[in-house]
Amino acid sequence: MPTNFQVFRGQGLSMEDFEKMKKTKGGLMSFNNFLSTSRNREISFKNFARPATNNPNSVGILFIMNIDTAICTKSSTPFAEVSKVGYYKDKEEEILFTTHTIFRIDRIERIEDKNADRLWQVNLTLVGNQDDDFNKLTLTLRKEFTWATGWARFGHILIKLGEPAKAGQLYQILS
Repeated sequence: MPTNFQVFRGQGLSMEDFEKMKKTKGGLMSFNNFLSTSRNREISFKNFARPATNNPNSVGILFIMNIDTAICTKSSTPFAEVSKVGYYKDKEEEILFTTHTIFRIDRIERIEDKNADRLWQVNLTLVGNQDDDFNKLTLTLRKEFTWATGWARFGHILIKLGEPAKAGQLYQILS
């Protein structure tokens, strides 16, 4: 695996979520699930981003993510090359990132496409503890939740993020 590389992810976003993302350009974002990406731009675009525009309430997004493996190592952001086990096998060149991998939103621009409107490209860069905003966010969360540790802290963060059902599930599992 090279030290620096690009991966792609095509997906749909609701119009509302896309508008929120446009307002946070330059800021940080993370994905709430394991992040399946591809080194193959065409599979991400044609099989995921473009079809998302079939839903009239959705925007097709092609995320282009710049990855520096040194940042992954320093910030303990694991990823795995899973091409041999993915649906598209070696064609997709799938790379899976851990949950809540954090990126900076560098650029958002419209993709001109004769087959679909509402297609956008979003350029992201992986960040870790070398990033000032990331460190400020981490410090704020630590200060805000000094009364809790471990899973209790995580549950409270879920509540603050507007995910009380997930927090409830977590607390039920732990009790």
